[in-house]
Amino acid sequence: MLRNAASASRLEILDWLKDPAAHFPPQRHADLAEDGVTVRAVAAKLGVSRRVAGTHLALLAGLGLLRTKRIRHRVYYRRDEIRIAEVARMFEKGW
Repeated sequence: MLRNAASASRLEILDWLKDPAAHFPPQRHADLAEDGVTVRAVAAKLGVSRRVAGTHLALLAGLGLLRTKRIRHRVYYRRDEIRIAEVARMFEKGW
């Protein structure tokens, strides 16, 4: 399952979400750092359809690496730094 999460696109998304203000344009109804980014913003940055971007984000959220927040009719994604640190520690211990 983690091997599937390590695609180049998903790693790129995780990297962008470290500093979303540097990689995504401002959003109308949400703060990039506090709330996260939409599927549409990620799709535009990756140059893929919203469906493909949504699949990447859903997998990362399913692993607990991203948190979701619904504002109005949109879902926003941001990194879960605590979970990412936990996963990194597991790999450091030779899991």
